[in-house]
Amino acid sequence: MRWLAKWIYYNLLGWKLVGNTNFSKDTLKKVVIIAVPHTSWHDFYIGILLRKVVGIKTNFVAKKELFKWPFGWYFRAVGGAALDRTSGQNKVEAIAKLFEGKDEFRLALAPEGTRKKVEHWKTGFYYIAKTANVPIIMFTLDFKNKQNKVSEPFYPTDDVDADFKFMKAFYKGVIGKKPEYS
Repeated sequence: MRWLAKWIYYNLLGWKLVGNTNFSKDTLKKVVIIAVPHTSWHDFYIGILLRKVVGIKTNFVAKKELFKWPFGWYFRAVGGAALDRTSGQNKVEAIAKLFEGKDEFRLALAPEGTRKKVEHWKTGFYYIAKTANVPIIMFTLDFKNKQNKVSEPFYPTDDVDADFKFMKAFYKGVIGKKPEYS
């Protein structure tokens, strides 16, 4: 099925993959992947398709209610992990614990936290990576240029402002499916 995914991605849809295309090697089996900009539901199937193209398993978290019948089996099959979002819980800690005891866990998140335009990213992904002691890989959803650009692994430092400035620079000029939300 990988050949079909490649044909759809490259030929039918006309997308390309640039940058660090070797992020599936053994040293990067645990990583937080941030996908920006997240402006449309189309981002989901591009991500699902691309992971088949590059031959890696990626994961995501979603509210636990999505993992019930009738669709729970599907979300688990495509790498979903259920998250209890009731108040009073440290979600960063809970998500960081998902990395423990797994040989492979590549968590894909959208730092905007929504498909709408935002002025500031949420910081949870950053603290998840720090807590789990894993790198961050930046990934673009550039619908204008029909490309997914992948960064080299980036390990968060203790300078949050400098780290966010560095990460946001990677996305300069990237336009999502809905340009007004980019």
